[in-house]
Amino acid sequence: MGKKIRIRAGEIEAEAELNDTRTAQAIWETLPIKSRANLWGNEIYFSIPLSLELEAGQELVSTGDLGYWPDGNAFCIFFGPTPVSQGAEIRPASPVTVFGKVIGDATVFKKVSTGTEITIRSKE
Repeated sequence: MGKKIRIRAGEIEAEAELNDTRTAQAIWETLPIKSRANLWGNEIYFSIPLSLELEAGQELVSTGDLGYWPDGNAFCIFFGPTPVSQGAEIRPASPVTVFGKVIGDATVFKKVSTGTEITIRSKE
């Protein structure tokens, strides 16, 4: 797909590239999205106005992966271990659809706190 988005969380800004899943396409068509950050370990998640089925669900993800969590209709940004991770693995609460990846250093999101406004928009 190669579509790029901008993620802004307070002062933090990052670019990400979407993959070619149906989930990525549905999220692209919903942009721009505004919400507030929730934190769960080294994961930011927030509800988005989509209700999608799990697509090629993954129990483990990588640093910088963007995931859609069907249980919470949530957009997730993974940048390190979560409370259910074992060791250095990155484990979502339950399987997610990986629909994109942060370009560059995703650990910048460690500076984001709960309640920070997040905006996702297409990068034109």
